Amino acid sequence: MNGFDPKFRDFPDYILGITREIWEERGIATLHDYYAPDIVVRSPGSVVIGNQGVIGATMATLAEFPDRQLLGEDVIWSGTPEEGMLSSHRILSTATHARDGVYGKATGTKLTYRIIADCHAIANQINDEWLIRDQGAIVRQMGSTPKKYARALIRSEGGPEKAVRPLCPANDVAGPYTGRGNDNEWGQKYADILTRIMGADMAAIPRDYDRAVQTEYPGGVTGHSWASADGFWMGLRAALPNAKFTIDHQIGRDDPLMPPRAAIRWSLHGRHEGWGAFGKPTGAEIYLLGISHAEFGPYGIRRECTLFDETAIWKQILLHTGAAE
Repeated sequence: MNGFDPKFRDFPDYILGITREIWEERGIATLHDYYAPDIVVRSPGSVVIGNQGVIGATMATLAEFPDRQLLGEDVIWSGTPEEGMLSSHRILSTATHARDGVYGKATGTKLTYRIIADCHAIANQINDEWLIRDQGAIVRQMGSTPKKYARALIRSEGGPEKAVRPLCPANDVAGPYTGRGNDNEWGQKYADILTRIMGADMAAIPRDYDRAVQTEYPGGVTGHSWASADGFWMGLRAALPNAKFTIDHQIGRDDPLMPPRAAIRWSLHGRHEGWGAFGKPTGAEIYLLGISHAEFGPYGIRRECTLFDETAIWKQILLHTGAAE
């Protein structure tokens, strides 16, 4: 790994290692080394520019969830050390809501939820990031709902006029990474499947998913078989039937001791015009950032994990309808 600390044997080891070092070993100061001073971190809820903002957010999270662990389930990546590499890092996080913070008064709730972070790294440093945390799973485990949490967040930020605007093309910031991934066949196959589903070809699910597929979807929802995948993708597309579907990044990989797999970062941008995952149509303009991971077997997709932030969607809806008051 030219340009990277020799203690890391490969790129997945780098991503897993610095994550553990920062969060669990309390090496927060290492962010000065591992993150570029002007890094752009996009999450569905906001855009943060600069390493100081990342350090502040990390400390705030650890203050609220002091026993947080980040268990790396997979790192799907592309690129080279010399030109830069992009990792799509899927994490299962455990934490106890032990202290007051952005999620309100401490509840003592023990949480389990997923995160997927797409990070670009070169010369031992991350300089561009897309981060999706399953906020829907977090707030539900605390006894709330994504809609209620979004409403409370708007109020805490000073009301609709002052509230932080969720990520959208108008407030996105271009970072140094302009790559699109790689041309591996499994990334292309998964991109084709998602494109067909978003084009209303729901027959792609029984055709291209294993009948015993295990699914992991927003809200911490685990499901099995075709009905789970159909219900999720149908509900999402029905809510945003005319939104533009864009594949922003795709990676496919064949690695020893691993099934063929793919990571796709994608977006939907359009109006909330249909009944579906977000209730009664409101006409709100929605930008939805999603990341999906898939593992393939002899009968098609055998495992799929998709994340987006339901609270960011509800925030856009509530800001549009004025129902945040």
